Amino acid sequence: MKNKLILFFCLLASISMFSQENNKSFTLQEAIDFALVNNRTAKNAALDIKAAEKQKWETTTIGLPQINGKIDYNNWLKQQVSLIPAEFFGGNPGEFSEVAFGTKQTMSGTVTLEQLIFDGSYLVGLQSAKVFLEISKNAKKKTDLEVRKAVINAYGNVLLAEESIEILERNINVLEKNLNETSKIYENGLGDEESVEQLQITLSAVKSNLSNTSRLKTLAYQMLNITLGTDINSKTILTDNLESLTTQNIVLTLLNSEEKVENSIDYKIAENDKTAKKLLLKLEKSKALPSLRGFINGAYAGNANDFDFLKKEQKWFGSSLLGVSMNIPIFSSGGRSAATQRAKINFEKAKENLTETEQKLKLQIASAKSDYQFAIEDYENKKQNLNLAERIEKKNQTKFFEGIASSFELRQAQTQLYSSQQEFLQAMLDVINKKAELETVLNKTNQ
Repeated sequence: MKNKLILFFCLLASISMFSQENNKSFTLQEAIDFALVNNRTAKNAALDIKAAEKQKWETTTIGLPQINGKIDYNNWLKQQVSLIPAEFFGGNPGEFSEVAFGTKQTMSGTVTLEQLIFDGSYLVGLQSAKVFLEISKNAKKKTDLEVRKAVINAYGNVLLAEESIEILERNINVLEKNLNETSKIYENGLGDEESVEQLQITLSAVKSNLSNTSRLKTLAYQMLNITLGTDINSKTILTDNLESLTTQNIVLTLLNSEEKVENSIDYKIAENDKTAKKLLLKLEKSKALPSLRGFINGAYAGNANDFDFLKKEQKWFGSSLLGVSMNIPIFSSGGRSAATQRAKINFEKAKENLTETEQKLKLQIASAKSDYQFAIEDYENKKQNLNLAERIEKKNQTKFFEGIASSFELRQAQTQLYSSQQEFLQAMLDVINKKAELETVLNKTNQ
């Protein structure tokens, strides 16, 4: 019995630990930090940097010594015959003798050391590899900014759904209480049937809204899990609430932040593109320059009529060669010139794109600041409207049960309250999201 109890409690403990491991709780900042490591898009961007680093080294090694080995084995199934004047062997002039030179089988082994001495394309390639690595790093920063914004949006949508459900459930409780009281009044002959029906219509609409919001909450959690990089059906717990996050995200100093377009990641990416196009132009020009390579090799060759190359008696003859090879481009029928002109055109386009990006970013920053400021103002406005709507609904509820207000007036006040509640929640979410958008375009994440 004792052993069974121990086994039972061990099983409970393991189930509890498994449950805790699968339940992840996050503040908003913790969710962002988690996503920057686990989000699949962020992971791929990090892998792109590693690939760029390897490509940089791959390009570098082209100019380093290269050693290659080669083994050749030849077996004449039928040896080639040469014709030699017969008079060399005492024959008649004008006649030829058939002679097969060499042995039926040959084997040779060669080791060659090659070194690039000069190649303009290689020098440009080294610069391009560095730029490509910089492009990959900036792409990672851009990805991280987008992932951060996506997490903030997804986190906020979950909180919006959660708090909407809480409000709707409270509204349903109040409506059911009002409907119950109104029904009793009507049953006692002190009220009219329309009052009951108006409350039933309102209650039905709120319940329908609750069902829809519950479904949206499930989707919001799944979207958050995908953004975090976890399984879509993971149990995720959010520890922040919408109102506290809204307060934290009202940072008026952000509206006065310096607008340095050069700090924007989109500007840096456009600048990288301009640099890359400039290097491509240099590459095309460098193809008109000569290239110089040097090499030295050592070889051993053996000959035999039978495969005796593995025997000690086999004779091997050594040789070695030192040389330099220069490739000089002379005439390409205008091909190199056309390629250079095309690269020049692309470079000019990249410069125009950089200027356009700069202008668009200035507009984006101004627009993002305007949207953020409006979100803050709208939040304060919706907060006041909600307080007014709550007081109006409370007054109409009192008047209704005192027989002063009609059921239609009460329903109007209730509908206005429910609309104000949702507008206030949306206003809080807008503050959080608009701040994230402004921080993204400014390349600022620690406000």
